[in-house]
Amino acid sequence: MGPVSPEEKPNPLQDANFCSRLFSWWLNPLFKIGYERKLKQDDLYSVLPEDRSQHLGEELQGYWDREVLRAKKDAREPSLMKAIVKCYWKFYFALGLLMFLEEGTKVVLPIFWGKIISYVENYDPANSAALHEAYGYAAGLSACVLVWAVLHHLHFCHIQRVGMRLRVAVCHMIYRKSLRLSSSAMGKTTTGQIVNLLSNDVNRFDQVMIFLHYLWVGPLQAIAVTALLWMEIGISCLAGMAVLVILLLLQSCIGNSFSSLRSKTAALTDDRIRTMSEVITGIRTIKMNAWEKSFIDLITRLRREEISKILKSSYLRGLNLASFFAVSKIMIFVTFITNELLDNLITASQVFVVVMLFEALRFSSTLYFPMAVEKVSEAVISIRRIKNFLLLDEITQLNPQLQSDGERIVDMKDFTASWDEESETPALQGLSFTVRPGELLAVVGPVGAGKSSLLSAVLGELPPSQGKVSVHGRIAYVSQQPWVFPGTVRSNILFGKKYEKEQYEKVIKACALEEDLQNLNGDLTVIGDGGIPLSSGQKARVSLARAVYQDADIYLLDDPLSTVDAGVSRHLFEQCIRQALKEKITILVTHQLQHLKDASQILILKDGKMVKRGTYNEFLKSKVDILSLFEKGNEQSEPSPVPGAPTAISESLVQSLQSPRPSLKDAAPEDQETENIQITLPLEDHLEGKVSFKTYENYFTAGAGWPVIIFLILINITAQVLAPGLTQSAVKWLTVSTILFGITRSLLLFYILVNSSRTLHDKMLESILRAPVLFFNRNPIGRILNRFSKDIGQMDDLLPLTFLDFIQTFLLVVGVVGVMVAAIPWTAIPVIPLGIIFFVLRWYFLRTSREVKRLECTTQSLVFSHLASSLRGLWTIRAYKDGQGFQKLFDTYQDLHSEAWFLLLTTSRWLAVYLDVICAIFVTAVAFGALILVETLTPGQVGLVLSLTFTLTGMFQWCVRQSAEVENMMISVERGIEYTDLEKEAPWELEYRPPPSWPHGGEINFNSMNFRYSLDGPLVLKNVGMSIDPRQKRGIVGRTGSGKSSLIAALFRLSEPEGGIWIDGILTNNIGLHDLRKKISVAPQEPVLFTGTMRNNLDPFNEHTDEELWNALEEVQLKDTIEHLPGKMNTELAESGLNLSVGQRQLVCLARALLKKNQILIMDKATSNVDPRTDELIQEKIHEKFAQCTVLTITHRLSNVIDCQWISVLDSGIYREGERLHNLLQKKNSLFYKMVQQLGEAEVAALTERPDISHSDCVVMNVSSGQPSAFTIFESAL
Repeated sequence: MGPVSPEEKPNPLQDANFCSRLFSWWLNPLFKIGYERKLKQDDLYSVLPEDRSQHLGEELQGYWDREVLRAKKDAREPSLMKAIVKCYWKFYFALGLLMFLEEGTKVVLPIFWGKIISYVENYDPANSAALHEAYGYAAGLSACVLVWAVLHHLHFCHIQRVGMRLRVAVCHMIYRKSLRLSSSAMGKTTTGQIVNLLSNDVNRFDQVMIFLHYLWVGPLQAIAVTALLWMEIGISCLAGMAVLVILLLLQSCIGNSFSSLRSKTAALTDDRIRTMSEVITGIRTIKMNAWEKSFIDLITRLRREEISKILKSSYLRGLNLASFFAVSKIMIFVTFITNELLDNLITASQVFVVVMLFEALRFSSTLYFPMAVEKVSEAVISIRRIKNFLLLDEITQLNPQLQSDGERIVDMKDFTASWDEESETPALQGLSFTVRPGELLAVVGPVGAGKSSLLSAVLGELPPSQGKVSVHGRIAYVSQQPWVFPGTVRSNILFGKKYEKEQYEKVIKACALEEDLQNLNGDLTVIGDGGIPLSSGQKARVSLARAVYQDADIYLLDDPLSTVDAGVSRHLFEQCIRQALKEKITILVTHQLQHLKDASQILILKDGKMVKRGTYNEFLKSKVDILSLFEKGNEQSEPSPVPGAPTAISESLVQSLQSPRPSLKDAAPEDQETENIQITLPLEDHLEGKVSFKTYENYFTAGAGWPVIIFLILINITAQVLAPGLTQSAVKWLTVSTILFGITRSLLLFYILVNSSRTLHDKMLESILRAPVLFFNRNPIGRILNRFSKDIGQMDDLLPLTFLDFIQTFLLVVGVVGVMVAAIPWTAIPVIPLGIIFFVLRWYFLRTSREVKRLECTTQSLVFSHLASSLRGLWTIRAYKDGQGFQKLFDTYQDLHSEAWFLLLTTSRWLAVYLDVICAIFVTAVAFGALILVETLTPGQVGLVLSLTFTLTGMFQWCVRQSAEVENMMISVERGIEYTDLEKEAPWELEYRPPPSWPHGGEINFNSMNFRYSLDGPLVLKNVGMSIDPRQKRGIVGRTGSGKSSLIAALFRLSEPEGGIWIDGILTNNIGLHDLRKKISVAPQEPVLFTGTMRNNLDPFNEHTDEELWNALEEVQLKDTIEHLPGKMNTELAESGLNLSVGQRQLVCLARALLKKNQILIMDKATSNVDPRTDELIQEKIHEKFAQCTVLTITHRLSNVIDCQWISVLDSGIYREGERLHNLLQKKNSLFYKMVQQLGEAEVAALTERPDISHSDCVVMNVSSGQPSAFTIFESAL
């Protein structure tokens, strides 16, 4: 399916002629489609070659790389600003000159006005020369207005494109960097921060580019106007200009406050989005523990702090905007008062020239100049944040070199390394080993021994502090927590390689995926974000199949067997690791000790040091007691951590296999036949049609009640009625009151709208956390984060500003039209049709533009989803050297977004050009009309109408454009409101509350229960009927994917089960979800930790004492590890706990479950990534501590259920058998017996000969050889 664009639609702009480009005619076909139906992704035109993400990103990256080198040479910090300036200055400077011309025409206009008015003043019917001259001036006036319109749009369109290019280029660089972050850098940043950089920080570039030139054009224009005024009225003009200078100085000071507020806001937004992304990833854990309320409180608190900063900067903005409306009035007022005091005479034409010149300054100096100051100060902060991110440490690229004789080898010599420079204890210490083709190195050790770190060292993710590792050959890596990306099962396995049927089918068979694919409807099943609908065992096997299909030379397998049942584990080991990979170098990290006898070498790790290395026979001869080597090791060894706080980090290894390699391929991946990786990220649905009145109403009333809104409307009307009345004697009071009203309405509007944004965010948050788990399975994380970052960002920043701008211009237009029609009634004749044309145009334009805006919002989610998915699979992508493929995909998604964005810019230009051209025609009509009707008019009337016409044309089209802009931005509000009204799960609390002591016994009855994850989904549990006695210890086993975890989902009502589940006589469907979930403790298979201290993770709501916490840690064998951390319990965990090994994370989650002391405890494969010895100790503790509780143990490790009083076997969602362990083992045809037989003779004997429910450690002799089995050796040695 590839990236989402079926066939490229060529961009008509490429072949458009000059006129078509100038007046945007090339867009007409698109408007026609948009008028007829809802636009689709395929209707958008493809991006122009010069706007493509890859081209732009590589260009800017080149400048940045050179800047970094130069800075290194000069021993200074590199400046991203310099790189950006060098890359874009030429084109941008040319646009600045265009803009200078455009602003120049605005200054010339009043001169023509003055000449026309002076002709009316000195009107002499006999003087035909003067009449012809006046017609000349009128023609010049019209030409000026037209030239201004055309220049303005040329420059504006290109300047917005520069902003877009810079944004796209920086996004490309941010993603490229995130694929190269070293492990230590990963501890310093978070997904939330990167998403915020990609959504809110880079948006500053789009805005700053528009206004930047005004920093020099504004002052220059002010100087030119001063000169012209001096020529007209002499020295009194300086008084008016003094007002302007004071204002500009004030606004520059305000600019500094903007930058400090922006950097504080950005940091708070990072935190909020990071927490949000952790909540979305860990939603199952949050729901099972009923923690929604506390996370709502946490995020609402962060949001409150963020809003207080946003409100401050909004008030500053409001003052800026209010000053724009008041300043020209003050300047004119001060100038004429001064003129009066100096006793200078002044004519009507001079009055109007002065007023018009001040009007010309109004936009560039009092609106755009302060905007430029604000945007530049915010952009500087964003550039600094992005630069800091781009300067984080990168991983040193390990390019495996082949030796001249083409030998493949992994050789580690005296290797020492640590994840964190500050940590006293290295993660690995003095390791040495060599693995050659055809060898399998098994790495074992307790939790946190450094097994995964050993693999990272081979991958080059863990740089050595001494010693070295040489890797010759191409690497394939299977991570401990399997990673799949959104796409089909097949594309996950192919991972960019060509599909070859025969090899593909072999791989599927070796990885035991045949049966699963039949159940899933084949390998074209689409996997969603986070691997839904695959079970964890299926994900692990897809991930293994991906590695095998790559046909690499070196295989690093990080505990791939821990998530599957004994039978599948045996199949994978024999068919895949021993058979398919027999000629490869394989390093396998494992806790499955029964496979050790087949390894070429065994390496035992503990605390990062090698305890012993040798072959299985050497271990037998030396009578090494392996379990004793693990003794202190009550820590677990687990998935590869990414550092943050120093910790005992565990490692995982890979497998090596036997026999010389037949055909040597070159190690360079380029010689392989590759295709693009195919990722399927569906576009989300979006509403269509106009933004409803209901949306506006919800938006406003979210921020304030109706009384406040009515008060706001009244203030606006008052301010407007006062504004045009400048001719009366009460000029002073009017000026003062206008300013006061203007400021009040600005601040009040900002207060209401920013509050609306806060309220909407809180409602969205609550609604999201009340949504069923199904919602999160269907919506990729990027889609949800997009609404919480970009859409909320628009509501915080741009929408209130645009709204205020629209309201002010709209009221001004109404006022101006009123004054004009009152002064000269015939002006109503052109004004009315003008208004009608404008509104028809706006309506036609919005039909298309709205849909483009909606597509722009949805295509942005793809960029975020892709980023989140890549960060999760970072090590895998790097191990397969496939950064380029993912970068290409990212660029494709960026281009999809740019298609919509580019059309958003050009369609609004289309509207603006037509509006301005119509205005130019209107000005022409009025100017010539005044000359034709000259005999009936006084100079004052002509002056008034001409000056108002000039104001009107600028304002009228700006008003229509801003109203369209508001409608487009309201799409963000609409998308937010859509999330406030999601389908909810059952209520958290109902009127009927179970008694506090419930459940007292812990009896659970499943009454012919059916379960599916979605209403239209297949049944995953069919007609399950079983009962669990109070305080019973029940083991639940079954093949991987048989529905064991779904049983837990049904118990917790993560989706509503059909049929009934009774706990101690209460039907679970009759009580609130929180009442149910708080009473059951669960230790999940996939551990979820949150950023924060270890203590917050164990006890998020401070309900327990320190002593209780330490006891819980001791019970899960983690106390020792935590005591050795620098901050003990207060050690900060990295994002998702990446500075702990996977095993350690599982233990933390287990400790969390034990602390809840509930009557029912569920262990869902909670120790799958823990070594057998630690596991056994934990099982003993649980049996001892929870003797009076009901314990359900779901596991693939049959040794875990040996002590259970009763065993239930599930198969394909059906409850097959349930009896005492002893009875099941007697029945040769029972499913359980068959599962046990998969373990191998010695292990079977160990299980079957155990006295019924007891703990005697008996050594079982292997009958055939008279030697102890591997199991026994390990038991004793560990």
